[in-house]
Amino acid sequence: MIFIYNCYAGTHSSALAAAYHLEKLPNDRLPTKEEILNVDIFNKLSTDDFGKIIFHGEDREGNKVYTLGRGRSKEVIPALQDLCLLLHRHGNLTEKIIFSNASPTVPLSMTFGGLFSRRLRLHFIGIPLLIRGARQTYHNIADLVNHTKKVAKTTHLPVKVLDNKSFEVNPFQK
Repeated sequence: MIFIYNCYAGTHSSALAAAYHLEKLPNDRLPTKEEILNVDIFNKLSTDDFGKIIFHGEDREGNKVYTLGRGRSKEVIPALQDLCLLLHRHGNLTEKIIFSNASPTVPLSMTFGGLFSRRLRLHFIGIPLLIRGARQTYHNIADLVNHTKKVAKTTHLPVKVLDNKSFEVNPFQK
């Protein structure tokens, strides 16, 4: 099976989701600042990396885990879904593919942190906001990953797209 966590930039929420999925982050407590910053691509990608599918590793069951920054495009995931279905029908692709949208887990502090750090290069403002946001929404990311794994085990579809709207962050949540 192939898991592809996706979000706007592919460097924050989807990177955290992939790390959590691969057990590189704790499942029994909030991660520390250092653990968050040590996630392989956390806050390291740029707009040049939009559209790149980045491999992060295999989970305990041998499933491959990837991330994707899709930018503002609403067409990327449907196009990839269609391509994967085409390859299932007419190619040699047999693995189930799960696209899981991590964007709904992003709190305002993470949005602004990414803007300040990645776009404006004001890391002294952006990184603390990113850390705060990552810790604030960590339980949402964990729930999203656990939900993604559960759906993956129960779906009979060769390609499944999860929009994960039920994981949207309350903007007034602390």
